[in-house]
Amino acid sequence: MKHLTILVPEGKGNNISSIAGAYKIFSRANDFRSLNGSRPVFTIELVGLSGSATFYDGLFSVRPHKQLREVKSTDLIIIPSLNHAFDEALKQNSELVNWLKEQHAKGAEIASICTGAFLLAATGIIDGKKCSTHWAAADELRKRYPTINLQPDLLITDEDGIYTNGGAYSFLNLMIYLVEKFYGRETAIYCSKVFQIDTGRDSQASFAIFNGQKRHGDDLVLAAQEFMEKRVAEKFSVDGLCDTFRIGRRSFDRRFLRATGNSALEYMQRIRIETAKKALESSVETVAEIMYGSGYSDAKAFRDVFRKITGLSPAEYRLKYQQLVF
Repeated sequence: MKHLTILVPEGKGNNISSIAGAYKIFSRANDFRSLNGSRPVFTIELVGLSGSATFYDGLFSVRPHKQLREVKSTDLIIIPSLNHAFDEALKQNSELVNWLKEQHAKGAEIASICTGAFLLAATGIIDGKKCSTHWAAADELRKRYPTINLQPDLLITDEDGIYTNGGAYSFLNLMIYLVEKFYGRETAIYCSKVFQIDTGRDSQASFAIFNGQKRHGDDLVLAAQEFMEKRVAEKFSVDGLCDTFRIGRRSFDRRFLRATGNSALEYMQRIRIETAKKALESSVETVAEIMYGSGYSDAKAFRDVFRKITGLSPAEYRLKYQQLVF
């Protein structure tokens, strides 16, 4: 039988739901196998750095089955979501970094949930590899670990035995994905039905809120961003922006991309689409009116950019988010 390690990191702000959820789903998968006359796939153990970890200001605690030093080898490791105070979280769990590297070198596969990607990235294991995390933490992860191939729109990544997922409760989709990989399709469908988890999702793009990448320290780029955000509905050109700020196009393009991770044109597209999203969520304007108010005059171009950024058409987005109470 294989061994599954669900890590219990230190830190009061860590997410207990991703620990308990992973444990419940894999336990149910084992039970389903047993009921159908097959051996369970994994021995499942919660493993931590101490005998007990507390969560949410001491309201909850988890007592791991084993401490880290007791686990010499394992087959699959799940890293749960971390405290968003990343410096503190990484410092408190530095021992896990070396252990993860050792286990990976022995052949263990590793799955990170949400901001657990920060702990995974600290190992260097995913340098050059695809990785996702919560959309709200993507800029910080990119800043800290620029060598990873960050794919923040993807709900799940799978490369060379390393699995990552987007954010929050989308970890349930990753768990079903792993159950299918290790137990088979029948068990995965059973678990998805028992826990009522929608399958088939591959993107978290429609959930993302674009707040702009402004923690970069380049005052000129920051001024350009604010200038653009105040003129969403106006005609836009990068050359015109360069003239306004009296800077050459090549230099501006280089500085803007380095500071934000987007070209100026991509940035304007994202703030225009964010404007359209908010209008689709709350207003009674037609899609055409929202399109014009967001700076677009070509319906096809608007739909294409909207779908590229959110994964949905404007009409689909409105249907998904406009009415939440029935």
